[in-house]
Amino acid sequence: MKIAIGLSGGVDSSVSALLLKEQGHDVVGITMKLWNGKYRGGERDACFGKGEEADIESARSLASQLGIEYRVFDCSEEYDRDIIAYFRRTYLAGETPNPCVFCNRLMKFGLLPELAKKSGLEFDKFATGHYARVKFNEASGRYELLRAVDEAKDQSYFLCRLTQEQLARHIFPMGDLTKREVREIAQRHNLSMADKPDSQDFYSGDIAELLGAEDKPGDIVTLDGRKIGTHNGFWHYTVGQRKGLGIGGGTPYYVVDLNACRNEVIVGFENDVKKTSLVAGNVNWVSIAPLKDGEEISCSVKVRSGGKPRGGVTLRVARDGEGHELLHASFPDGIAGIAPGQSAVFYDSDRLLCAGIIK
Repeated sequence: MKIAIGLSGGVDSSVSALLLKEQGHDVVGITMKLWNGKYRGGERDACFGKGEEADIESARSLASQLGIEYRVFDCSEEYDRDIIAYFRRTYLAGETPNPCVFCNRLMKFGLLPELAKKSGLEFDKFATGHYARVKFNEASGRYELLRAVDEAKDQSYFLCRLTQEQLARHIFPMGDLTKREVREIAQRHNLSMADKPDSQDFYSGDIAELLGAEDKPGDIVTLDGRKIGTHNGFWHYTVGQRKGLGIGGGTPYYVVDLNACRNEVIVGFENDVKKTSLVAGNVNWVSIAPLKDGEEISCSVKVRSGGKPRGGVTLRVARDGEGHELLHASFPDGIAGIAPGQSAVFYDSDRLLCAGIIK
């Protein structure tokens, strides 16, 4: 089988390419070039930053070592237009963006293989080094997205907006492996990136630079409107944040909400951060067909990329006054840090059911 694999220069995509080659597939490596020097960037290891050239050289070296074809596609204009603009728009509206979630659907699983095809590359499947699994359910006629065997490294949350068409053509070689096993494979084959740390950040520099917003003094207020501090712009904070508020003494405060119109950071105590329900729009149905209006199911949910899905959730579909599909989720035990703009991703055991953007 001819397989195109997205190479990032990291150990996961490199080992994925190695395993596919060992399985006898005809493999070609393809990489997105995102950095165009428009921003200053920083020194952190991140998906978007000025260290990209070193990552591309690492991927090129890996392709040479494996004896596979390798190509780089410039996606910087589309990335700036679609992902950075979305990031900026969401942040400045007082919400918390999910750039990696939308980058996966639009760029890595969308534009990159599309450009590869347009360039004349022919391939049957597309692969990446994500920790997730996909299988076809004969009974439902749908491709299902499953959590990885390595729960600590599972990346299904970031893949929650993939379409059935994208899942149908995709392979996840890392899905059944643990991170330790992956590094051991890389070491046995003397891959140069065997011990390379994972990228932990979206952007290598200060995100204020991407926002293009100058500092603007504002108030930090309690839920009852009492001013207890100041800040230099609400966009420097996220819902659920505890550290770095500059409010000393007594019981720790947490960011409960952001008011973009008033440039206010609203804080409360730990119990104030917990919510027992959420509403999400912009719904993407993944492993199951859309629920009917009013239909309810029991499931679990993740509202942040880290940690395991939280159980005890009742999920119901309803529509707003304009007919838009909405997910209504309730969880009596409460979940902390639910932020508008983030993805709420719903699971049944290891199966990713659907996702929506928290309203």
